[in-house]
Amino acid sequence: MKKIYLFSTSSHPEAISINSLEIKLFKPDINFSDYDYMIITSKQAVNALKQYETSEFLDKKALCVSKQSALSYEDIDGKVLAVGGGYGDNLIDTIQNYPKDTKWLYLRATKVASDFATICNNNGYNVSEKIVYESDCSSEILKSSATKGATLIFTSPSSVQCYLKNNTISPFENIIVIGKTTAKMLPENINYHIANETDIQSCIDLAHKL
Repeated sequence: MKKIYLFSTSSHPEAISINSLEIKLFKPDINFSDYDYMIITSKQAVNALKQYETSEFLDKKALCVSKQSALSYEDIDGKVLAVGGGYGDNLIDTIQNYPKDTKWLYLRATKVASDFATICNNNGYNVSEKIVYESDCSSEILKSSATKGATLIFTSPSSVQCYLKNNTISPFENIIVIGKTTAKMLPENINYHIANETDIQSCIDLAHKL
């Protein structure tokens, strides 16, 4: 059976799991009562929330970018307002379904792959941004290499960028990405497959079919 490599901050028992990022959490001053809803696009944002008293924010429903981020928020007893299609850009439609005076709090990383917040603000919506974490390539992914003919699963744009710092992707490898934004980070002319759902299990299921 071909080896399956999973480059992610999460692991899976059916893959060689390689942590792709080292995460540093921040705790900026936030008056959660100033906002109507939160926007959560990663489990790292939820981990950052754990630094605050739950009574400060748990009455705020969250617009979550994917099922996985929604589950992460529900794991700390948070309530989900809506779930996007796995991409930041898809959140624009949901935000624009609410009145322009709705106050959104976007808990984000230092660097983000989507500029949906800027687009919304430029169109008169009210999306405030707070940086609650930053990520950097882990030593584990920088030292990693895959065996010839393996299946490589990338779960974020940064996981691709970090892997490519010290590796190239060969035509002999099967490449699976969790979504379109991650796919954009691949070198040109690389064939890849996109999972049916933006979660790791869907990537693993696809890997077994290749």
